[in-house]
Amino acid sequence: MKPTTERFLAHTEQALRNAELRGAVQRATALLAERRREAVASKPDFEDLREWCAAVKAHTLDYLDRYLAQLIDVFEGRGGKVHFAADHREALSIVTELCQSYGVRRVVKAKSMLSEEIGLNEALQGIGLEVIETDLGEYILQLANEVPSHIIAPVVHKTKEQIARLFHDKLGTPGDATPEVLAARARAILREAFLTAELGISGVNFAVADTGSLVLVENEGNIRLTTSAPRFHVALMGLERVIPRLSDLPAFLAVLTRSATGQKITSYVSVINGPRQPADTDGPEALHLVIVDNGRSAVLADPKLRDALRCIRCGACLNSCPVYQQIGGHAYGWVYPGPIGAVLDPGLLGLKSTKLLPQASSLCGACGEVCPVKIPLPELLIEHRRRSVEQGLAATSERLAIGAFSFLAQHPALWSGSTALGRGLSQLLNRQGYLSGAWLPVLRAWLKERDFPAPAKRSFTQLWRGGLRDEK
Repeated sequence: MKPTTERFLAHTEQALRNAELRGAVQRATALLAERRREAVASKPDFEDLREWCAAVKAHTLDYLDRYLAQLIDVFEGRGGKVHFAADHREALSIVTELCQSYGVRRVVKAKSMLSEEIGLNEALQGIGLEVIETDLGEYILQLANEVPSHIIAPVVHKTKEQIARLFHDKLGTPGDATPEVLAARARAILREAFLTAELGISGVNFAVADTGSLVLVENEGNIRLTTSAPRFHVALMGLERVIPRLSDLPAFLAVLTRSATGQKITSYVSVINGPRQPADTDGPEALHLVIVDNGRSAVLADPKLRDALRCIRCGACLNSCPVYQQIGGHAYGWVYPGPIGAVLDPGLLGLKSTKLLPQASSLCGACGEVCPVKIPLPELLIEHRRRSVEQGLAATSERLAIGAFSFLAQHPALWSGSTALGRGLSQLLNRQGYLSGAWLPVLRAWLKERDFPAPAKRSFTQLWRGGLRDEK
């Protein structure tokens, strides 16, 4: 499902009316944000690391063709196979053809936002394969037939009571089961899946150009099982996920894990260097890396927007965003929610269908302050807003209002008369010191959610002319 103006507005209204959802999102994001603050405080050189990682990512994007070529050469030299997909259709075709060529019937899947982006589960199920999500949060969502609402905490919008009811309905656990009981039930099911699946699918956190390594970061151990237990492994990677050297990796891990979960390091960091070799005791017989463009090259070619491709998917900007905290991730209508989604989605999908996402921001700047690779998110939000106006995508009422304001501001006599008229009208709308204008165009939606103090009966100019100047 892709964003539209109507869908975004409808989803936002639903989220604002759902107190349970808002409470769950606010509690979870507050906890993640607090953990990040504590973890950052324990790392005195964190800001230096942010500067370093931002510079490395910017450099990599400048020379992305070179680093991708190096990655492919080294990766294939180690026995892996690289495929390039220009869009989601090619990516789906590559993965489904691999599954069919290997005679796969069951697939285990690690958490991957890119797989959500291209609609991989539906495509594999469409050719008759059983697909099992192995990240606990993703597995919960698969049972509920829902999509993730957060980049790193996909089930952040659900309470433990809701999850208990879901497991009771789908898996037969007690309706009041504790989180420990629910996790044990899921673990038993997933262990059996790891041992019987023929193919595992993962994402890629970082791809290291000089060693041809794929780096995966997790806390549950499911990724390590997904990439080593089945006979075949397919890794999906957006073309921007490359870093130049293995020596760069520690800095990126330090800022990623602290920003994402508030940890110094996650429980598991896997560095995959190719398929199983004769001397190895485990690992896949074949390893395929699918490098996906799907709009990224267009963002890369845009000098204003390319910084969005620095993103390392930590989710910190979501946790700091007051808008995301109120509406959750599903309201954004696509895979990437929050500030990074409001910046990246218009680049990948086009501004016409996503024009409201950059507007869903207070421009408080919190997202830019916490980004571990210093993406200038507020500036990019403003850039999308500017382009929306240039392309004629702003609402007609807004264009007329701004046009009228511009005209009046250039004609002092008309400005004085119109402000006097507006002040008089405001007194008619005055309800106990606040404006009541639910019927007003342009301001209707704004006043619906905010208290706006009614203007004074006399303007400053009138007061000044009436003697305030002399009193001074």
